[in-house]
Amino acid sequence: AGHYLSATAKMWASTHNDTLRAKMSSVVDVLNDCQQKMGTGYLSAFPSEFFDRAEALTTVWAPYYTIHKIMQGLLDQYTVAGNSKALEMVVGMANYFSDRVKNVIQKYSIERHWASLNEETGGMNDVLYQLYTITDDLKHLTLAHLFDKPCFLGLLAVQADSISGFHSNTHIPVVVGAQMRYEVTGDALYKQIATSFMDMINSSHSYATGGTSAGEVWADPKRLAATLSTENAESCTTYNMLKVSRNLFRWTKEIAYADYYERALINGVLSIQRGTDPGVMIYMLPQAPGRSKAISYHGWGTKYDSFWCCYGTGIESFSKLGDSIYFEEKGDTPALSIIQYIPSTFNWKTAGVTVTQQLEPLSSSDMNFRVSLSVSGKVILLEFFWHEIHIRACEVSLLIFAQTNGQSATLNVRIPTWTSASGAKAILNDKDLGSVTPGSLLSVTKQWNSNDHLSLQFPIALRTEAIKDDQPEYASLQAILFGPFVLAGLSSGDWDAKTGSDVSDWITAVPSSHNSQLMTFTQESSGRTFVLSSSNGSLTMQERPAVDGTDTAVHATFRVHPQDAAMLHGTYGATLKDTSVQIEPFDMPGTVITNNLTLSAQKSAGSFFNIVPGLDGKPNSVSLELGTKPGCFLVSGADYSAGAKIQVSCKSSVQSIGGILEQAASFAQAAPLRQYHPVSFVAKGVKRNFLLEPFYSLRDEFYTVYFNLAA
Repeated sequence: AGHYLSATAKMWASTHNDTLRAKMSSVVDVLNDCQQKMGTGYLSAFPSEFFDRAEALTTVWAPYYTIHKIMQGLLDQYTVAGNSKALEMVVGMANYFSDRVKNVIQKYSIERHWASLNEETGGMNDVLYQLYTITDDLKHLTLAHLFDKPCFLGLLAVQADSISGFHSNTHIPVVVGAQMRYEVTGDALYKQIATSFMDMINSSHSYATGGTSAGEVWADPKRLAATLSTENAESCTTYNMLKVSRNLFRWTKEIAYADYYERALINGVLSIQRGTDPGVMIYMLPQAPGRSKAISYHGWGTKYDSFWCCYGTGIESFSKLGDSIYFEEKGDTPALSIIQYIPSTFNWKTAGVTVTQQLEPLSSSDMNFRVSLSVSGKVILLEFFWHEIHIRACEVSLLIFAQTNGQSATLNVRIPTWTSASGAKAILNDKDLGSVTPGSLLSVTKQWNSNDHLSLQFPIALRTEAIKDDQPEYASLQAILFGPFVLAGLSSGDWDAKTGSDVSDWITAVPSSHNSQLMTFTQESSGRTFVLSSSNGSLTMQERPAVDGTDTAVHATFRVHPQDAAMLHGTYGATLKDTSVQIEPFDMPGTVITNNLTLSAQKSAGSFFNIVPGLDGKPNSVSLELGTKPGCFLVSGADYSAGAKIQVSCKSSVQSIGGILEQAASFAQAAPLRQYHPVSFVAKGVKRNFLLEPFYSLRDEFYTVYFNLAA
């Protein structure tokens, strides 16, 4: 309920949707009725007896975690959506728990209270510090202090990387609360605590995606290789780490924090929803070789029946994708920092201008990534849209249409650390602004006029990044990134790459034209559709998957390219007949199916098939004849059972009974079940090549994030 209240408040702030406002207000009203009926200020779906257990240090699961979420949800309904009733409810809850904690300390000791915090308490300190800024009630400030967990924050205060074994999502919210303590009290120690913690995570405890934790806990520093499994990077931890980095950027304007936010947002947040399937999210993001998001302890959740903590933070994450694009500084010369390149519109009222970003999606073979920012001063709401970002180089355009109020204003734009000074450009109204430094903010101060245009160009390149493990035997374990995008290789376990002196020696872009060569071969039987599939080196028939994004879809998609390229007409399953072709499995680039029904990287006469009119005589069917054995064809099993192996049968040696041979040897050419992502690469491997795609775009496919580059 608390997550829902936070998410709807923030989504309503971006959309002002009346239906959403009615729903969230109704939830507040019903919860208020419950709280009023109990009459103590207490509000929860479980009885207060749970806190008796917590205070007695007996077994109970994390009641304060849920209380924090309810309080934060209600506070967001007040601060973001203006519901004054919600504030009264939070105050009632805070007063109730203030009395409980005071009673524990007076009856037992402060140590007993500290010990009770060894259960997961969420960000109780965070929400109470926020509440104090509204109420100025010292009781709320004192209670916030009492949830600053000293056994953890004390380690960070002395900058000791001794967090191994700690439950990650219990303690990251405590750090967020420590950040709020710094903002409320000005105590610089808590700024240092947050800074040290972020440096610790980035240097020793985070994966390439920006996520952290294995099995929900931190491992020893710089010992991540042994933690790679299906249970990495709990989604809740990424949600909370974004809060930590966001606050640090607000305080310091250091680009490293904005770069981290970008990386974790793209790879750690966009990865947790199954494509565009509403309500289907994930708990963990597997990082071990040959794993799938669909196969882990939790796997994908369900639309209506999964109520994990990561579903709660998941709906919050997708309600606030736009909350860290723009940062405003007020003063004699107002300033606006643009630190994320995401399609959006921001009405900058202080300066009298409206800034709009627009992005053009690009491919891995393109050299430019273009963002257009326009300002008209007429937009009232911040409007935000996420589009897939496909980058090879980044060109940002800033169009400004200003209200003429005579005021100068500064625009600061982030120059990402992942770009290169060579080729980076900043152009204002056709005037080159000179050198651009990666890892900095480029500032432009002027009185903005209608049709002002600022464009930025960011070269972007492939690079490798070693896993955070200082043991020599794991030095070759590295992830592949393209700018901020982690690239995963479609693979069921092989992770040996065949590297060169330069990344471009062993990784090449997939031409967009290759999408026109993809197709799926199908057969119908008893109302069911079966697809020709290549998996683990064998050809079989599988039942067509009912949903997109499956591993079956990968194996049932082939790149079919004629010996004569001029013979290929149309796109996406266009019918090929009387054509000699090579058939390449989608996830095995550079490998072709041979007439012996094996896979080979050697393209010879034995790797060609003749696509001829279907033996069943149907107008749109085709048969796949072996190039080296005219009259011999690929045929499916007569029973059409899933997993039935493909065989070769020859018309001259097999007697046709009732057209069974002709039917088994005939396929329909269908649109491909899978397509190349616009950002797709081929990486050379020792035993096979790997198709690389952005990690966030994957759904049920098997993949590898870290490759062994020693080879």
